[in-house]
Amino acid sequence: MDNGHDCDVLNTLIATTLDSVKGYRDAAQDSNDSNHKQFFNQMADERSQVASELQDCVRKMGGDPRTESSTAGAAHRAWLGLKDAVTGSDEKAVVNEVERGEDYIKEKFQTAMEDSDLGAETRGVLEKTFGSIRKGHDRASAMKHAMAD
Repeated sequence: MDNGHDCDVLNTLIATTLDSVKGYRDAAQDSNDSNHKQFFNQMADERSQVASELQDCVRKMGGDPRTESSTAGAAHRAWLGLKDAVTGSDEKAVVNEVERGEDYIKEKFQTAMEDSDLGAETRGVLEKTFGSIRKGHDRASAMKHAMAD
């Protein structure tokens, strides 16, 4: 059985997830709000775990998993927006950029899960890890909306 397609899809998600880890680490480092800082660090750790699970899946299929985030593409640009926001130390801008990054990663995972060419094992791993992605997205969204009040 050829697992090339599954490995490609997973490696794309790995790069996106590693972008998310870096973005959350940057946000935590530069945030002035202790609750946000704690959330950002927790999410970076969770996303690191998601990336590890995806990498393990690629290895089990005989593929070579990505170990670095992307240096180009929409995910990287989304998190670069975060970097610009944190350098200005605008907490609301940081949270807005985090939520934008969350929208992006959630969409990437949803698109992957709709791929009818994925194998059952890969789909199972995506469904499992998507729970963490969805939770992070929902928490970032709630944080953004709480700041709008």
